[in-house]
Amino acid sequence: MTSRRYVQLDVFADRPGAGNPLAVVLDADGLDDAAMQAIARWTRLPETTFVFPATRPEASYAIRIFSPRREVPFAGHPSVGTAHVVLEAGLASPRDGLLVQEGIAGLLPLQVEGDGATRTIAVRTPRANVVEVGDPAADTSLRDALNGLPPGDLPPALVDGGRRWWLAEVSDEATLRAATPDWIAIAALAKNTDSMGVCAYARAEDPSYDLAVRAFVGAPAAFEDAASGAANATLAAWLKSRDALPGGRDRYTVSQGREVGHDARLQLRVDAEGNVWSGGHVRTVVTGHIDW
Repeated sequence: MTSRRYVQLDVFADRPGAGNPLAVVLDADGLDDAAMQAIARWTRLPETTFVFPATRPEASYAIRIFSPRREVPFAGHPSVGTAHVVLEAGLASPRDGLLVQEGIAGLLPLQVEGDGATRTIAVRTPRANVVEVGDPAADTSLRDALNGLPPGDLPPALVDGGRRWWLAEVSDEATLRAATPDWIAIAALAKNTDSMGVCAYARAEDPSYDLAVRAFVGAPAAFEDAASGAANATLAAWLKSRDALPGGRDRYTVSQGREVGHDARLQLRVDAEGNVWSGGHVRTVVTGHIDW
């Protein structure tokens, strides 16, 4: 049995318990796919990542990402959290403020700003593309999944940014926060459109953030995500394509997770080339070893 360094984190959080939990296994050489899947199932966290030496000279390290059910090509909060662990463990140092993550989604840079408790890490997410602009009046499955939510200015859209999400603007923040998801309808929509589910959002009424977001995952299991970097990056790309970024700015802040007992803050940025960067603060909660 091999002992490997093991860390649990809170990602997109200014304090423990506010963000999205993540497990990271360092020294993952020697673990096969079945073992990594078993560990991810055992942790029962949204995702578990495994860190390997980079195989390409331009990469800082390599990772694999697993949910309790399957391997995931890309996800935002695991990428940001793993970069934090790699820095804390001294396995890599930023070059010109950047780390480079090697994974199924390719080489993805992560921007590191600051240090210690004030440090923020943001991953440049895969390019997103609009698959379909929805019409709830004509699409009963979409209408059922939105469950009577009053629409905002933009129409719903199915957008693929490594994971597909239905993005739906709601008329106001209070209505979004009070919404009760129809899990059966969301699961059916996710299955029929090969998507994660519905990412609903509203313009903020609180001056400390710009958007409120709720991400309703319909498949492979039904739950509300506490903080999704990938969903928010996909949303940022959609807003940019419609010239609808909050306040017309290339940076904005998202509040997510309050309805499920969290209070995450995600920082989104769209650069001059149209790339979306998704990030925030990370807090280490558990450090130790896993024997597997």
